[in-house]
Amino acid sequence: MATEKRLSARRKHTLKSCMLAVANTLLEAEASVKADEREKFLAEKCPPLDLPYSNEELVELCQKLHQQIDVSEEERYCIEFKLDMVLDEVRDLNIKIVDLRGKFKRPRLKKVRMSADAMLKALLGSKHTVNMDLRANLKQVKKEVKEEDKQLRDVGDWRKNIEDKSDRKKMFDS
Repeated sequence: MATEKRLSARRKHTLKSCMLAVANTLLEAEASVKADEREKFLAEKCPPLDLPYSNEELVELCQKLHQQIDVSEEERYCIEFKLDMVLDEVRDLNIKIVDLRGKFKRPRLKKVRMSADAMLKALLGSKHTVNMDLRANLKQVKKEVKEEDKQLRDVGDWRKNIEDKSDRKKMFDS
């Protein structure tokens, strides 16, 4: 950023006005193209009328115009009907979406203490009785009792401890 030069306010204003002028000319060109397309479409769909002078020819022309109007009205009605159906479907789907969002709030889950047997029974049904005693599959380990641990346990009796110490005291006295 330090190497880039900042634009002055005057330069910004001139660039903005140039951009607006270009955009304005583009909009005018687009509007003239749209007007030309409209005129071409109207020239194709509605040719200029040559009004006949006789009464019979005027009646025929009116009947022909009424037929064209009926055809265009039918097309318009069909298109409007289809549009209404699509809009109704979109509205219904939006309502369903709102209902689904509003109805299902996530409930707070409570902690449930359940044994493995009860859980399997709930999942599999009452027909399947599965006994899942996890301790039955464990290996039995024999505990080796060390002599030091045995001595530490025996030391728990304070009277014996005092008597042992008194014997030692006698040994040193003699």
